[in-house]
Amino acid sequence: MYARIRSLGIKGIGGYEVELETSITSGLPRLDMVGLPDAAVKEAADRVRAAVKHNGWDFPVSRITVNLAPADTKKAGTVYDLPVLLGILTATGQIKPPRETDMFFGELSLTGQLRPVSGALPMSLAAEKAGAKRLFVPKDNAAEAAFAQSVEVYPVENVRQLAAFLAGETQIDPAPAGVIDPGTVPVPDFAEVKGQENVKRALEVAAAGGHNVLMVGPPGAGKSMLAKRLPGILPDMTREEALLSTAIWSVAGLTGADSPIVSRRPFRAPNQTASRQALSGGADLRPGEMSLAHNGVLFLDELPEFHRDVIDLLRQPLEEGEVTVSRATGSVTYPSRFMLVCAMNPCRCGWYGHPSGRCRCSERSVREYQGKISGPLLDRIDIMVEVPALEYEELEARPNGEPSAAIKARVDKARAAQRARFAGAAILENARMDPAAMEKYCALDEQGSALMRGAYEALGLTARSYDRILRVARTIADLDGAQTIGPAHLAEAIQYRTFQIK
Repeated sequence: MYARIRSLGIKGIGGYEVELETSITSGLPRLDMVGLPDAAVKEAADRVRAAVKHNGWDFPVSRITVNLAPADTKKAGTVYDLPVLLGILTATGQIKPPRETDMFFGELSLTGQLRPVSGALPMSLAAEKAGAKRLFVPKDNAAEAAFAQSVEVYPVENVRQLAAFLAGETQIDPAPAGVIDPGTVPVPDFAEVKGQENVKRALEVAAAGGHNVLMVGPPGAGKSMLAKRLPGILPDMTREEALLSTAIWSVAGLTGADSPIVSRRPFRAPNQTASRQALSGGADLRPGEMSLAHNGVLFLDELPEFHRDVIDLLRQPLEEGEVTVSRATGSVTYPSRFMLVCAMNPCRCGWYGHPSGRCRCSERSVREYQGKISGPLLDRIDIMVEVPALEYEELEARPNGEPSAAIKARVDKARAAQRARFAGAAILENARMDPAAMEKYCALDEQGSALMRGAYEALGLTARSYDRILRVARTIADLDGAQTIGPAHLAEAIQYRTFQIK
């Protein structure tokens, strides 16, 4: 007796087809799983046996072999529970065989109820590419899986319901197609922030060009408050960006029936105690914070309080836009293109340089505290802005700042200019311009060249920081609607590099 059931698996953040071949022959009763299954896959045998018997079917007292092809790819997780059960029942003729274009995945309880699994979206997209017409998934995974466009997704509650549907005895309505609506996710508004107009302007420039930001200021000045409002002025994600971000979150187990899609740009803020594995990816090869922030913002508050090796781990992803996680169990590369937004106090007590003279830190202590941030990382920061303590009059006044919607409109206009400029290229924003694009779009006139030369020598800039100033200047020009970089645009960009860490 033989049956073939089509299923799916996860590798990195991508899905792939897995074919389960079930062979039942005479011999000592046992169920063997072959095809590089991990412990969770092997344990499916016990869950399937209990579910079969609990629902009144006969579990064959024979030699059962289940081959998961391709056999040279490691299979992990509980997604194969349902296909294994269907293979056994189909091979023994106890249920009607599914169609050739049907695919299945899902975890089983001992009573035959279907439980959700991680990675529903990447697997449904893989089913779409594999030519599946119908995809049967646990009910709580259906909303997420339904974002695949050309496959009907059927939410299944239990195996009895599925068997009855395959036999034509009952009806299961397919899940409605998913709709990406960023408006359903509320975000804090910049209008609630009192004062700090210079910082708001810096964050607007950063959002318009996708630049990295460092905010330095005393406690309570509003650094975290400002950072949390940044996603509200970033451009809406395209469908492709939303699906990729959702795939990452899905593999990490962060999506669910109530939040099936990442519709607004992610905002991740790991704690200062976060380890290297927490940022890059865990021992189980799941995505870390740098990948979860893909297409969004990675906010590191109290930057010097992070371990030095954790901070330096950011350097390669900031340049390459991806992170490779290598563990004893394997290696996988995840996308990790994010805006890095950092906040820090100027010293350990937080009041260095304040006119009140409240700081009691020695100069050596200040240097040691700020020295935790390496020069190479600072070189990858486009905008450094000081966040001063607010005066009483500013706190007493009603917040009358510009709303996020108005700022976002300008950001969207600047991003539209960048999309038109880089049409047909892999570049999406000014912060990612390569040398060829910079030579073409960041040319300076004689006055700009003189201004840049003076800044380069006075500030002791590096070649990387020189390039970053030009990229920021290009973004400021886009916000101004200018075709070329003018002296005023360049001067503002240079201003964002004048703050010096000791």
